[in-house]
Amino acid sequence: MASPCFFVLGGAASGKSAFAERLVLQSGFPPVYIATAQAFDDEMRDKIARHVAARGSRWDTIEAPVDLPGALAGVAPGRAVLVDCLTLWLTNLLLTETDPEAATDDLLAALDAAPGPVTLVSNEVGQGIVPDNSLSRRFREAQGRLNIRMAQRADCVVQVVAGLPNPLKGQLP
Repeated sequence: MASPCFFVLGGAASGKSAFAERLVLQSGFPPVYIATAQAFDDEMRDKIARHVAARGSRWDTIEAPVDLPGALAGVAPGRAVLVDCLTLWLTNLLLTETDPEAATDDLLAALDAAPGPVTLVSNEVGQGIVPDNSLSRRFREAQGRLNIRMAQRADCVVQVVAGLPNPLKGQLP
């Protein structure tokens, strides 16, 4: 039987990451943070540094901007994993011209093999206007497909709006 999988999604700055961190810490397992962000500018470097400082030394961190399935496979049993976030992972896949569907297949296989609970964070990007350029439209469509597949796999799906968790599927622990 596969380990529990939680999927937390919401808009930018909705409180989804903070909620997901609390969910992982409530598991009672030592927490592992798999970070997908890359710091391409000073603003992002500062944001990453603030997030690392806020989490503190309690969390082990694995940087996995592209090889998220490999990072998950390397986590020791008895750990609770937070992946933050699938939106940046997808961006990195598109920038490296990696097939997002094949990478999602690999991620689903890694989730099925995970030896402990995994919480995934992702942005909901489909509620805005239609983007005006091809790359943005391609990203929006790929993000929607990724979110659908993760929601299908997850045992519990929660949408966070204004810091408030709204369960969409399954039961919160």
